[in-house]
Formats: sequence, C-alpha cells, structure tokens
Amino acid sequence: MGRTDRVQYVETTIEVAGDPLDLSARLAEAGPHGEFVVYENAGQWSYAGGVLADVTLDRDGARLSGVRTARLPWSDQPLRQVDSLLAMVPVRGWRAYGTAAFELSYAKNGDLEHVDDQPLLHLVVPRSEVRIGAGRAQVRSTNPATLAVLVDLLTSPAERRELDAVPLDVRQTGRDAYRDAVARAVQDIADARLQKVILSRLVPVDEEIDLVGTYVLGRSKNTPARSFLMRLGGLEAAGFSPEIVVSVTEDGTVVSQPLAGTRALTSDAATNSRLRGELLSDEKEIYEHAISVKVGNDELLTVCEPDSVGVRNLMTLEERGSVQHIASRVTGRLAAGYDAWDAFAAVFPAVTASGVSKEAAYEVIRDYETERRGLYSGAVLTVDESGAMDAALVLRTIYRQDGRTWLRAGAGIVGRSQPDREFEETCEKLDSVARFLVAAEVKAEVRA
Repeated sequence: MGRTDRVQYVETTIEVAGDPLDLSARLAEAGPHGEFVVYENAGQWSYAGGVLADVTLDRDGARLSGVRTARLPWSDQPLRQVDSLLAMVPVRGWRAYGTAAFELSYAKNGDLEHVDDQPLLHLVVPRSEVRIGAGRAQVRSTNPATLAVLVDLLTSPAERRELDAVPLDVRQTGRDAYRDAVARAVQDIADARLQKVILSRLVPVDEEIDLVGTYVLGRSKNTPARSFLMRLGGLEAAGFSPEIVVSVTEDGTVVSQPLAGTRALTSDAATNSRLRGELLSDEKEIYEHAISVKVGNDELLTVCEPDSVGVRNLMTLEERGSVQHIASRVTGRLAAGYDAWDAFAAVFPAVTASGVSKEAAYEVIRDYETERRGLYSGAVLTVDESGAMDAALVLRTIYRQDGRTWLRAGAGIVGRSQPDREFEETCEKLDSVARFLVAAEVKAEVRA
C-alpha cells in the first residue's frame, strides 16, 4: 500500500452568466482534462475532470490508484471494499463520480458465476471539479494553473452553436428478434418462472456522432430526472435518465423512484391527454407499476427504519422527453448501522430495469439478450465523503466504446404483454435520444 500526504484543492467561487448546460458542455469539450463526468442533479450541474484517485471493482477485487494505492481481493461484500478504499483518499471533502455496470447485480453479494473480466464499478475523485447553480460556480482544482483555465472557460463569452439533428429510425432494426424474445418471456411468466422482466434491444449507430453536441441538443429537448455526459475508462456516454436508482442524503434519508408504465409523449396536447387516460386505465400498465413499487418498498425495508418506509406521490405522471410514465416515490430513513452503500446494494439494479423477482429476471435476461448490458440499466453515480450518494438509472443514453456507437432500450414484460406493443414502447423510449443525434464535424484533410 502506498501513502501520500493529504492533497489540497485550490478553490474559488465566481459568478457565471451562461446556461449551465452550455457551460458544462464547454468544460467537457474544451476543458483541460481528457477524462471527465458531467452530472446534472436537481438544478446543479457538476463537472469532474481528470483523475486524482481511481477506484475500480472487478472479479479480481477492488483497487485504488492515483495519489494513493491499495488493493483488496474479492470478497462476499465487494461494495464494502469500495467504501474502504474511498476512505483512504487523502482529500478533504472529496466527491467521487463514476459508473456501475448492470452485471454488478450478479456480484454484489459475492457471486462471480456470471461475471466476466469487465469492470463492475468505476469511481474517480477528480483533479478538478466545478459545481454550477443559481448563477454561481464553485471551482476547485489541485493545480492553480488548471483552476485559472477553468475560470476562463466559465467566464469567456461564447454563443451556443447551431446543432442540427440527424435522426435515426429505430423501427427499422431488430423487430422480429425482439418480438420473439417478448413472446418467450410471456410464456415464462405463464409458466410461473417470474412475474415481470425488462428485456432490451440494442440499435447500432453507424454515423460518426458528436456526443457533446448530442448531449446539449438532447438535454434541451428532454426533461430528465438526471442527465450526464462522460468519458471515462474508454467508455463515452450521454444520457437523460428518467429516474434515480437511489438517492441518500447526509442525514440518512433514502429515496428511490420506480417508473413503470409508458405511453408516447407527442407535440399534440389532445393526443397526450388521450394517451395519459389510456395509460392510467390500462390493467397491464397498472399491474406492472404496482409490482415494481412493492419491490421497491420491500427493498428499503431491509435497510431503513420500518416505520419510516412508505410510498409518496403514488402513480403520478412524469413526462420524460418522448414518453410519459406512471411514477411513484418510495422513501425511508436509514436504520442504525446502515449507510448509503447498504441502500445502494438493497435496490440495485433498479426493479424497473430488471424485473420481479430479480433473480429470475437475471436468468431470463441472460437467456434472451444477445450481449452483456454493461452501463445500460446500471448507474451513473456520485458519492460524497459526507455519506451522501446519488445514483441515476442509465436509460435513454447513447454509448460509444472501442469504435462502436449504439443505443439501447427495453420494455417491461408481464403476462398480458403484446410483442408488437412492447417493441413500439422500446421505439418510443429510443426516440428520446435517436431524434437528437448530432453528426460529428468532418475535419478537412490537411495537405502539405
């Protein structure tokens, strides 16, 4: 184990006049750090640039690198190891940003049977951090020169460039295979193998895409619960999360937000009203939502004071870009001896991206989906030294890695699901991103 003296951030607070979306995109596109995470949470936008401390979890165990190094072998409580490594980070007031892959679901209690050699969780404490909200930006960096660069980017005048979409028709690929998978899952439900499963399909994006531009255009057209833009560990993503997996405050208040039940959201108010009424009266959609809320409630009971757990805002409607969902909030207060990692372990993966029961849903997902999920239906999250945590469910996202770009979306399958309707639901969700793809600029060839 390597040790180093405590690292100090140089900090300043400045007034900013620009749109936080544009400012965050500028930091990502022109900032001094090659790796970054932008995260939007409840009116505050954060930019985390560079890697001061890096924590990874895979089948071999947990590792800390950067300003301090340590390694812990795999155990039956891998998230406790992550927590222990973060506690070694020699920075006062740190916040870590990063990702959890869906496959962490299989391994979070120690079982490695269905885990390959890909990262399960990756968190970084950044070298530089900017938090923007209410016309002010808090800027800090371990390097005074980098701090000056960030301040200049935040205060220099700049106009939002025109962003033209190159929409992708998501209805022209994967229909037959997805319909077949849905039909088989419906039969599994009839055979009492499980009650609900979310099956997803992947749509390749062949055109070169400007991810920053797509994030800016897509966020301006979506109404997410959280949004994010990242380039970390070889993976890039821009997403408009419709719901949180879990949020935990410093004082131990826990919130999860199941969204289940979907109809399209159009530009016509009369059509939306009709679809809203249809959604709230559809037995299949109501059943799908109800069993998801029940699971969410039961999961919080395992880590929260029993009398504190309850459902708030039952079956309200949330508009999320190209779709509208039935939504509920499940809340509680952590019981003595439990912390944010316990809450995360209790609810991850989100029931609305896995199924009921979760273990049976994992088997069906592995049987019928053609490749591992990775970040899709996992989480982008922030973890604070104070004990606070916020984890966004990764849906409505564009992904790029190893020269490949893709979209992915799923639908909740229950006993009364119809394959054609479920395929259409995936299209409605994919449109939250597919309609706002921005083509990468073609750079002119330079000749000698």
